[in-house]
Amino acid sequence: MTLERYLRLIAGFFVLLSLALGQWVNSYWYFFTAFVGLNLFQSAFTNWCPMMVLLRKLGARSSGSCCR
Repeated sequence: MTLERYLRLIAGFFVLLSLALGQWVNSYWYFFTAFVGLNLFQSAFTNWCPMMVLLRKLGARSSGSCCR
């Protein structure tokens, strides 16, 4: 899997998890949902996301890095 696919998978998982936790545990978990959404929003403009740094350190490759 590519870095971009991992990023979308993790972001979607975090959103669904935090919505479930907000519904059944404590409504403060919705702040985490907002954090993930804001992070995705800013990464659309800056092309930078903290999770991308972590995934690169773990060895995930970008879709354009096949020849590097």
